[in-house]
Amino acid sequence: MNTENFLPGFDTIVTPFKFPATPHEFKITPLRECPTPESLTFCETPDHAAGYWRLHIAANPYFNPECECLAVVLLNVRKKVKGHHIISTGTQDTILVHPREVFRLAVMTAASGIVLMHNHPSGESSPSEADIKVTRDLIRGGQLLKIEVLDHVIIGNNNFSSLRELGYFYN
Repeated sequence: MNTENFLPGFDTIVTPFKFPATPHEFKITPLRECPTPESLTFCETPDHAAGYWRLHIAANPYFNPECECLAVVLLNVRKKVKGHHIISTGTQDTILVHPREVFRLAVMTAASGIVLMHNHPSGESSPSEADIKVTRDLIRGGQLLKIEVLDHVIIGNNNFSSLRELGYFYN
C-alpha cells in the first residue's frame, strides 16, 4: 500500500528505525514504594527476615500464597536491607532455583550478603532435602562471588524455619 496517496507526507514524518545491537546498561533504582520500617532496618535474625517477608513479600501483587515463591533480601556490609527481589514463583510443592538469577541483582547492587526466603504453601516450615541441597549449592556460589548467604528462611503458616539455626550451614 502506498501511504503517499493515503496520507500525504506520512513517509517523511514516520520513518522506520532499528534498535542498535549494542549492550544494554541497567540502572538500579531504590524501591520508594517499599520503605523499610525502622524496626526492620537490620536483617540480622530469622525473626527480622520473617517480619520483612510478612510486610513486603507477602504484600507484593506478584506473590501467590498458593505456590512456592523464592525471594532474596539484599544486604549491605552492616546487614541493613538494601532491597529485595522475587526470584521465582513455582508450583504448590516445587520451585525452580538457579544461582544466576539468585545472585544477579546482588551483583548489580553490590550487596555484600543475601538472605534467601521462600514459602511452603502447605503451611509446614520444615525444610525438605531439596531445600537443603539448593541452599548449600547457593552458599558455594556466593563464596565464589564473595557474597555471603547469611540464611535461608522458610515461611509457613504463622511459623518459620531458619536453615542456619537448624545447623544446615557449613561452619
